[in-house]
Amino acid sequence: MRFDDIIIGAGHNGLTTAAYLARAGRRVLVLERSDHVGGAAVSAMPFPGMPARLSRYSYLVSLLPREIITDLDLDIRLIRRRYSSYTPVPGDPTTGILVDNGDPHATEASFRRVTGDDSAFTAWRSFYDRMGTIAARVFPTMTEPLRSAADLHDLVSGGDSTEAELWEILTSKPLGELLDHYFDDDLVRGIVATDALIGTFADIGEASLRANICFLYHLIGGGTGDWDVPVGGMGSVSGALYASAMSAGAHICTGIDIVGIDPADGTVEYTDPDSTTTTVHAEMLYAACAPTVVDRYLTEPIATETDPRGAQLKINLLLDRLPRLPGESIPPEAAFAGTFHINESASQLHTAWQQARRGQVPDLPPCEVYCHTLSDRSILGPELDGHHSLTLFGLHMPPEVFDAPGAVDHAVGATLASVSSVLAEPIQSLISHDAAGNPCIEVKTPQDLDDQIGLPGGNIFHRSLQWPWAETESDVGAWGVETSHPRLLICGAGARRGGGVSGIPGRNAAAKVLAG
Repeated sequence: MRFDDIIIGAGHNGLTTAAYLARAGRRVLVLERSDHVGGAAVSAMPFPGMPARLSRYSYLVSLLPREIITDLDLDIRLIRRRYSSYTPVPGDPTTGILVDNGDPHATEASFRRVTGDDSAFTAWRSFYDRMGTIAARVFPTMTEPLRSAADLHDLVSGGDSTEAELWEILTSKPLGELLDHYFDDDLVRGIVATDALIGTFADIGEASLRANICFLYHLIGGGTGDWDVPVGGMGSVSGALYASAMSAGAHICTGIDIVGIDPADGTVEYTDPDSTTTTVHAEMLYAACAPTVVDRYLTEPIATETDPRGAQLKINLLLDRLPRLPGESIPPEAAFAGTFHINESASQLHTAWQQARRGQVPDLPPCEVYCHTLSDRSILGPELDGHHSLTLFGLHMPPEVFDAPGAVDHAVGATLASVSSVLAEPIQSLISHDAAGNPCIEVKTPQDLDDQIGLPGGNIFHRSLQWPWAETESDVGAWGVETSHPRLLICGAGARRGGGVSGIPGRNAAAKVLAG
């Protein structure tokens, strides 16, 4: 059987590629290992008897370009969060910094209460205004052929020496140096630094600049850096992409085991759920899965990173109600609507990284939570009126900290204790119970992400993120999806400009082929 295109993996990027190609009139086959599509961008009801449809893995949208939504006629609604973040002061959680996008004066007052003067907020506003300019200039290039580093530098600076200086420091010096230049307060530096460490096991002082790259991706999404809530949960995003691909005529098969891939002649051999083995051929092959996964079937590997470990602990909770806060100066509805930072000062992040690097669960795990149901109640059934979902993302949790017997329970306990340390009541006392009387808590370690959805080492980006430009002269004008095999492209998060729920690598892989 022959197709124009065969895509390995039906995550949101694979579905994006399929939709673009099928809408162009090409014959497209998508092969997915799981019994469902969506990859990490799925919703599920993990608690028996509780009608709570939670975003199981990924949970917010920032990098998805509006043009993809328009091009593919996607029925997706995204809600912009008014509150960006709330950060209680470690050791004195009766006060904290609330970043209120709807009231800059309230944000300024919040900074003043915590830091004692106006200098921290002035620095914050200056830094993010300048980063906003950079985001507005960089993000449109994410769906273009790769520019050279020099071209992107010129684009970003726009002839302004101050913008050029910020860009040069961001892209050449450890992130810690940049943050030290702007911010004196340890807590404020930590709030900024967390965007550099999501899914990235690094220290902001590292010369590797891995934290810098992660930071840039987190701040450029949509040209604004905003992280939006998908109405209906993350499954609504992959569901809309699936509907677009199917309506255009793509063939999507689930429950598939790949037996072999030959990129020389475009052959793929697979076994279906009935144990029938089929061989298919295509003009082009696409890896929507991680490069290291595809390498299992290739004699010439495409992965440039052999140990792409992740570093996070994901916990989904269903609560009877929102937690009370110490001092109650900030309403819980405001604190939990954005990103609630917990024990994430710069010094706490560094200490946790040092402990995790030794294979230990951090004594006071840094983490952040957000409440989807404060923006979108549609994910809960009417019988759960008053209940709330809570998504927790723990930093500096590489796979090795979970290896010892009992380590997962220890990590979960330490993380929940960390959360409770900034609340007026233990978080455990608020967790709902399912129909069998079990607490409504779902835990995902890096090992779980590897086993369940094929993320190597639990890396949510498939591999370390890369700068969004051509790092060699030969790559200028390429799409960042090419491999050493001309007929095999990477259309998943492992492509350059991959990572996050974006559809960008999926769209760029299709663009390369359709552009001829």
